Amino acid sequence: MTAVAGGQDAVVAGRGADEDMRSLFGQSAAVFAALTGPAHVVESANPAFFAAIGEERARTGVALADLMPELAGQGFIALLDQVHRTGEPYTGRDVRVMLGLGAHAREAFFDFTYEPRRDARGTVVGIRVIGLETTQVKHAQRLLAEHRGLVEQIARQAPLTDVLDGMARCIERLAPEEVLVSVLLADPDGRRLRHGAAPSLPDFYNQAIDGIATGEGVGSCGTAAHRREAVIVTEIATDPFWTDFRDLAERAGLGACWSTPILGRDGGLLGTFAMYHRSPRVPRDADLALARVFTDTAALAIERHHIEQAKAAADARARAAHDELATVVRAERELRAEAEQRAALAAEITARVRAAAAAQAATPHPERCQLGGADGCEAAAEIKLADSWGDSAWGCPIHVEEAILNVRSVFIASEELGGLAAYLNR
Repeated sequence: MTAVAGGQDAVVAGRGADEDMRSLFGQSAAVFAALTGPAHVVESANPAFFAAIGEERARTGVALADLMPELAGQGFIALLDQVHRTGEPYTGRDVRVMLGLGAHAREAFFDFTYEPRRDARGTVVGIRVIGLETTQVKHAQRLLAEHRGLVEQIARQAPLTDVLDGMARCIERLAPEEVLVSVLLADPDGRRLRHGAAPSLPDFYNQAIDGIATGEGVGSCGTAAHRREAVIVTEIATDPFWTDFRDLAERAGLGACWSTPILGRDGGLLGTFAMYHRSPRVPRDADLALARVFTDTAALAIERHHIEQAKAAADARARAAHDELATVVRAERELRAEAEQRAALAAEITARVRAAAAAQAATPHPERCQLGGADGCEAAAEIKLADSWGDSAWGCPIHVEEAILNVRSVFIASEELGGLAAYLNR
């Protein structure tokens, strides 16, 4: 009797411990479930456990494999079998599990412990499951890593198209449900939106909306750009903003579109960031937060791109101005050199005229040209040249013309215009 009573007391004590566990984890964010027997029948569980696996499956008295058939093939039932067989607890860290089936399946991550439950004799009679869902932490870590990579791309001055395309793909990977991302870039005057990135939208759709106007009622993006505020269209099929684009959206299989304007630090319109969904859907706080984070990132990338464009344009203008200045300097040097040559030639011709004037004392009208310089000139002296100081010389038409072109003070001096006629009729 005593042994029986002692055994009953131990069972009661064990049940009391489970009650304490349920009390401890009852309203906690940690998941807790008490499983019984080798079939791992759910004896009890806290609300967090049922919230994690789906409220529609909130029932007890069912084997875990029947309650959650998606666990088959993921190794968790085998681990429970191992703990039940060996009596050794098992702890997993940041373990990935797919919860739900088909379209309702979701990726989740947990830190958890499988702890054996024992009777008074120490025999394993079940397992306690204690865990903490780390999905949001995992997604946050992924988000930070992806965001850091994008910022590094921007800092390295990667092409804007690469940054925006990478950003769109990143969000599509991070989002818990299927989402298709689009980034449109505003024209400098803010009147139209141009294609920036949309890796998962059909080409015909991207081409159709490339260049849409910004304005009230022009879809989600055109309206968001016009209003400078987010525009949430939860059902494209019935929303008046999509009247002109409804058939296009239906062809692309789009049911909802949430668009956020991308604004610069000065409040100017840079573009729009849109998240499309296949079916009508209302955004959650996490969706809106994700949109804000990446809208700011897109703004950083676009502004950096504009700065680089402006810098490149300024550099091009500076190079053009430098080249133009170099051309002017070369031309000025050439003109100066030519002027110096002309001045030297003028001085030489003036000296010839003076020498010729002195020689005319003996020969008033020489037979040969007196303006040929050191090498002389065998041509006939046909034209008389004079300067403002009264000196004169006779020369051939070629050397006379050279003197007129290079020496300002000389002119043709001829009796009865004979010399001038000879020059004009040369």
